[in-house]
Amino acid sequence: MIPACALAALPRGEAFRLDTVEPPIAVFHTDDGDLYAVDDTCTHQDASLADGWLEGCEVECPLHASRFDLRTGQVDAPPAKLPVRTHGVVVEDGTVYVVPSDLPPNLPPGARARTV
Repeated sequence: MIPACALAALPRGEAFRLDTVEPPIAVFHTDDGDLYAVDDTCTHQDASLADGWLEGCEVECPLHASRFDLRTGQVDAPPAKLPVRTHGVVVEDGTVYVVPSDLPPNLPPGARARTV
């Protein structure tokens, strides 16, 4: 597990960008109080999903308005065609942790994940 942030520091309706991993991971706290984590990079073009708009369990990319379901990573609106990789989230003692996926990321064309 990777510590992301204190739960108290992540208000509902907001996102936290975990950039100590490659590719970076975005942690979202929905208005309903649910926590989701996905790769922070849109699969269509290199844009931060943490900078996008959160509505329910969907995030809209700020660049070209692709939407992704945070529960599954599936694309809900084009132009993105590939899903975004999802990660597990655990809260222990007031800290939000990300459990990284073992699956490879779906990065946009031309982008490569750096190894850390």
